[in-house]
Parts: sequence; structure tokens; C-alpha cells
Amino acid sequence: MEILKPANMSQTAPAPEIAANVLPSGIRIHESPESVASHAKKVLLLEDDPAFKEIMTDFLKETGFEVVAVVNGVEGVHQVLASDFEVILCDMMMPTLPGDMFFRAVERMRPHLCDRFVFMTGHRGNAKVNDFIKSVNGTILTKPFHVDDLLEMIAFINVRTMLLAA
Repeated sequence: MEILKPANMSQTAPAPEIAANVLPSGIRIHESPESVASHAKKVLLLEDDPAFKEIMTDFLKETGFEVVAVVNGVEGVHQVLASDFEVILCDMMMPTLPGDMFFRAVERMRPHLCDRFVFMTGHRGNAKVNDFIKSVNGTILTKPFHVDDLLEMIAFINVRTMLLAA
């Protein structure tokens, strides 16, 4: 992965065959098709709505991600114990084990994954959700969201993970 200067700093335009993500700061992140093919980012998707889960899974796979999709936090715990993930997309309101409790379980079992969460919710005004997100300094996407916002959040999580590892 290569991080380039903001677009307004006389940067040459990327070649058309290179996919680009632009962070809010203007930093462009480019991945060549070869680097995407050699290491697809592994995403854990926790979403209890079957239609939304299918749409998200299809989109992420078409975008080059390896996706493991589950319908609740209990299944998510099993996946986290079995594998590592670059990004965890976690619905807040799920049956059996909701997003906040899933996060707390991951925090105890695999704490290095906590910075890789993007929480998703359609309950913008829910005080419990808002208090939890604030308490863990979480990254949140409010449903419905645009796919560009999703990709930007994933790029942000990847950059943050690289910076924390440095």
C-alpha cells in the first residue's frame, strides 16, 4: 500500500487501473490490483438483517475484500477466536449478543482488534448506543450510509492500524 500526499499538493493523477480512496484530509490511498489480489483485507461483518447483510457482503467482495458475515455477536465471537480481521463492521442492535457486548468480549479475548471496529446503527438518537460509542472512542456509520462512506471508514481503520503498529 502506498500513501500519497493530498491531491492539492501537485500530485500527479493516478493511473486509471489503480483504485483510490481519499480520506477527509485529502490523503489518497492507492492499492495496485496486484497488492489487493495478493492480500485481500479480511472483514468480519456482523449484521442481523439478512437483506442488508447480503448487500454488504456482495459489495465488499466485489470491492476486493474477503468477507466473513455472521448474524449476531455469539457467531462473531467464534469467528474472532478462529481468525484475525483487518476490519470489523459491527451492527449495534443484534439478537443474542448486541454490538456493545460483542465489543466487550473482543476487548477481553483479542484486544488488538478493538481499534478495527466500525459500528453501524440505524438508531441515531439511542442514548445507550451513543454513550457506548463515546466511551470506547468508536467509529460509527449511521444507517443508511453511502458505500463511499463505508470505504472511507475501512481506509481510515487500515491507516490507523498501520500507524498504531509503527
